[in-house]
Amino acid sequence: MASIDISAIRKSYGILPVLHGIDLEIRDGEFVVLVGPSGCGKSTLLRMIAGLEAVTSGEIRIDGKRVNDLAPKDRDIAMVFQSYALYPHMSVAKNMSYSLRLRKTPAEKIASVVAGAATKLGLDPLMERRPRALSGGQRQRVAMGRAIVREPKAFLFDEPLSNLDARLREQMRAEIKKLHQDLGATSIYVTHDQIEAMTLADRIVAMHGGIVQQVGSPLELYDNPANLFVAGFIGSPGMNFFEGRYMRSGETASFALTGGAVLPLPSTANLPDGSRATLGIRPEHVILGAEGPDAMLAKVDLVEPTGFGIIVHLTLGSVAFKAFTLDRRFLGMQGEVAVRLPVPNLHFFDEAGRKV
Repeated sequence: MASIDISAIRKSYGILPVLHGIDLEIRDGEFVVLVGPSGCGKSTLLRMIAGLEAVTSGEIRIDGKRVNDLAPKDRDIAMVFQSYALYPHMSVAKNMSYSLRLRKTPAEKIASVVAGAATKLGLDPLMERRPRALSGGQRQRVAMGRAIVREPKAFLFDEPLSNLDARLREQMRAEIKKLHQDLGATSIYVTHDQIEAMTLADRIVAMHGGIVQQVGSPLELYDNPANLFVAGFIGSPGMNFFEGRYMRSGETASFALTGGAVLPLPSTANLPDGSRATLGIRPEHVILGAEGPDAMLAKVDLVEPTGFGIIVHLTLGSVAFKAFTLDRRFLGMQGEVAVRLPVPNLHFFDEAGRKV
C-alpha cells in the first residue's frame, strides 16, 4: 500500500476554476472519505488522482513518486465506479480476472487471487453467473473484487453505493469497512452522503466550492465543526442555526435571537459586543419540556416518529428548528412546549461563518 500526497492542486475547465489549491496528505493504509454536495469538486479530485483528469497545476505523489504525467494504468491504483462497469458477456470469475489475464499473469496465480477475493466478498456461489443474473449489491461486490485482485497501491471509490436502495447501502457500507480492516488498504472514497462518510472514514475531508473546508475524524467534524458549512452538512437531522446579535456586559452575556427571544449566557464567547453572529445547536441537544428562567416557549409545527426516536419541528419567534428525542411522551405533542438550549452544547459562528 502507499501514501498519497496532494500539493496545491488546482483544476480549471477553460476559464472556469473547479478546485482551488487542494493540500492533503493521506497516510499509508488510511481510509479517507471526500464528502460534500454535488459540484464541490470531490469526484474531480478523485479522477485526478486516478489519472482520468489532467492536473492544471500542483502535484500528486503516490508512494513518494510524482504521477502527474503518468497514465492511469501506470499509477498502480484500482477504481470502483458508481456504474459497476462489468462486462455483461463475462461470468463473475472472468470479470474479476480480466485485468490479470491482460497482464499475462500465470493461471495458477489468477485462480488463487480470484478465489481469495471471492471468499472475502461472499461471491463463491456466484462465480459462473453473468452480471444480468446478479442483484445490485452482488454486482457492486464483483466490481470491488475486480479491484482487489489487482493488489494495487490504493483503492479509489467514486460514489459506489449511489445506485443501491437504503437497505443494500447499509449492508455494503459494513462490507466495505470490514474489507478495509482485512486488507489494510489505502482508500479514498467519494460520497455526498454524510452517513456513509461518518460510518466509513478514518478521516473526513469536507469540501465545498472546490475548497477543503475541514479535515478530521468523523467525531471531530461532528463535535467541533470549523464553519457553518461543515456544521450544517455533517449530522442528520442537521444542526439548527439561529441568527442574532451577541451582547456582553462584563463577565455575562446574552444572545438576542432574530425574532425577539433572548438567550442568557453565563460565559462569554470570543465575539465583540454587539456583533452579528449565528448560534448553532444539534437537535439531540435541544431539551423539550424544560423548566427554569432560561426556558423559552416554542410552537410545535410537526412531530415525526422515526421508530428509534422522534423529530419535533418547532418555531421560536420566526425561526424554524428541530429537536430530536427518544422520549415517546412527546409523540402527541401539540400547541407550545418549553425548550432550553443548553449553553455547553452551543456553537457560535461569526458573521463570516467561522467557528469562534
